[in-house]
Amino acid sequence: MTRCEQPGCTGIVEDGYCTVCGLAPDSAVTAAQAPDPGPEADGPPGTVASAASGTVASASSGTVASASSGTVTGRVRRGSSRSRSNRSERSGRGRLGAGLVTIAPVPYRDPSTAIMSDPQVPEQDRFCSQCGKPVGRTRDDRPGRAEGFCPHCGTGFSFTPKLGPGELVAGQYEVLGCLAHGGLGWIYLARDRNVSDRWVVLKGLLDSGDADAMAAAVAERRFLAGVEHPNIVKIYNFVQHPDPRSGEEVGYIVMEYIGGASLKELRSKRNAEGRLEPLPPAQGLAYMLEILPALGYLHSRELLYCDFKPDNVIQSEEQLKLIDLGAVRHRTDLDSVGFKTDGYCAPELELEGASVESDLFTVGRTLAVLTFAFDYRKTYRHDLPPAADVPVLQRHPSLDRLLRRATAADPDDRFGTAAEMAEQLTGVLREVVAAEEGAPRPALSAMFGPERAVFGADPADRPATLGPAVVAQALPIPLVDPADPAARWLSSLGDDPDRLVTLLEAAPIPSYEVELALARARVAAGALADAGAGLDDLEQHEQADWRIGWYRALTALAGGDTGSARTAFDAVYGLLPGEAAPKLALAAATECDGDPDAAGALYDLVWRTDHGYPSAAFGLARTRLAADDFDGAIAAVESVPESSSQYLAARLTAVRIRVQAATEPHLVAAGQLLTELALDPERKARLDIEVLGAARELAAAGTAGGPVLGCPLDDGALRAALEQRYRTLARLAPDQLTRRALVNRANDIRPLSWV
Repeated sequence: MTRCEQPGCTGIVEDGYCTVCGLAPDSAVTAAQAPDPGPEADGPPGTVASAASGTVASASSGTVASASSGTVTGRVRRGSSRSRSNRSERSGRGRLGAGLVTIAPVPYRDPSTAIMSDPQVPEQDRFCSQCGKPVGRTRDDRPGRAEGFCPHCGTGFSFTPKLGPGELVAGQYEVLGCLAHGGLGWIYLARDRNVSDRWVVLKGLLDSGDADAMAAAVAERRFLAGVEHPNIVKIYNFVQHPDPRSGEEVGYIVMEYIGGASLKELRSKRNAEGRLEPLPPAQGLAYMLEILPALGYLHSRELLYCDFKPDNVIQSEEQLKLIDLGAVRHRTDLDSVGFKTDGYCAPELELEGASVESDLFTVGRTLAVLTFAFDYRKTYRHDLPPAADVPVLQRHPSLDRLLRRATAADPDDRFGTAAEMAEQLTGVLREVVAAEEGAPRPALSAMFGPERAVFGADPADRPATLGPAVVAQALPIPLVDPADPAARWLSSLGDDPDRLVTLLEAAPIPSYEVELALARARVAAGALADAGAGLDDLEQHEQADWRIGWYRALTALAGGDTGSARTAFDAVYGLLPGEAAPKLALAAATECDGDPDAAGALYDLVWRTDHGYPSAAFGLARTRLAADDFDGAIAAVESVPESSSQYLAARLTAVRIRVQAATEPHLVAAGQLLTELALDPERKARLDIEVLGAARELAAAGTAGGPVLGCPLDDGALRAALEQRYRTLARLAPDQLTRRALVNRANDIRPLSWV
């Protein structure tokens, strides 16, 4: 990677062109600069050695090699979300943070300063490559040997670099020194004399006599030859050079130098108490969102990464690079030695082999390690601590659900593709950023349509507006798969439930989407038993997915079984933690089930993230009213923006809540709000009567103050104002009988006088 040489341009040349000005470089490639190094290594050999960066991304402790006995293929699963996202599997420069969060760039510096002055493997990190037991340790006050034979199995070991400064490899690469060491070998910085003295990295074997390590190196060369992705380290060459001890030829991979810091290093900062400081959750999510397309690219080529962890991702400027592809294998490869890192690898890896799901498991584990502290190598080696013990998971429940799905014990319960995981991760990132910044981060869903209707718009009238059946008809519905053969025909149908049932039962193009639409239509038509039977049949369909659970929940809610609906919607939320619709549905079912506190937390989660769901604002107001939090309820409905079609309804709801609160400040504010709203005369008069009536009761209790709609809290003045509103309604009455009743009411309420 090189800087653009156009005057005044700050861009970087990638793929032959500048990322800012778009021009090709005019002169020779200059040396890239890299950030300050932070070399460290914390584990035994046996993992894949990381590609070098300006800082060291070393092997992690607990990393061992294991024989693969099989693979798990990515198949359609009943619990899978099967996202139909159009999100690309490829990633380009400049999207770090997805436009939602700002990630500080990691600057470049001269890579030559990253060279280790005294390249040694610490004794605590020396392990036999064959049996994994400690070797080269101090005994009887004698320092451990850097070379020798394992006392347990007799395998030879060597922890000394094979290349020294100034040595010329393959007549082309001048070695400058060591950058790092890893499970498969030393990593060297070199200068490519044949290509404008560009910086390159040479990665060799720790022990050329290790057959497994040699095989892994060969595998890396084979797979990397055709890999080309902007978030994956580039491989330039593969060369051989004689071992200075044995004279045997040793292979070296030549790859690009990535100047930056590993995620492990970015996570290694300590607070004032000396404890490791986790990354902000939004930053961790942004990192995973940036790197998932690289894994998706590998998966699309039938390759599995196998050993994803913070050590193997480098941030350079504003871009991430996936490095160290030594563990990459083909999905059908059952024989090659596998490499994994304890605390990150999936529990089934040794017995069942690697899979797309096991790769995504490591992404979930990496995100967890980056964003909160827990004993991920022992106590929680394959699972996560309870959310109650982790403050960040309590603050962000959707993050908790995302992590638990990604790291589920059963591979069938995890995300099935990198794109699917990225889609949900994006939704969770929006939710986290909205919570932390206090501003909504809306986005169109790729899986659900909008609300079909706003339910419960008047918190003061809950029984009439929040019946479970009403909610079932108002909730968003999942989108139809456009690839389904009946998709176009389904889009042409109307909304009448009974007619829809008739049409769908005689559909000219039978398909999975038709059966789902039929279940939905039966729910709307009240044929709940038929809907349930149809969903039972769909469970056996090869395309069975999460939408069956959604429609089961909808069926239960329409039938008034709020407990079952709550359980089913909760399961969908677990599968789709980044979607707003499941949270909204779960909130409504929870409220109908008599748990306003839990419902309020979910309504708040939806509303603060996306103001496109006004039912959540009204729901939040209702749940706050249930706790007699009048001001909180008012704030909820008054947060509905003026651009919303529910703006007027929300303001009128705020008036009614103030009337219900019935304090002098609330009634004064209610009157001011009514004065500001553009209402028809009849509606205005009726609402005025509600406010003035409450003010009269307050005045009767001896409260002074005001004015309320221009009247002080005085019985006579309030009676006169009420008389005026009743006479206005009488003039607007549609018939003589109604007019007479309103005139009589006006006469009854008018203050006493001699006239």
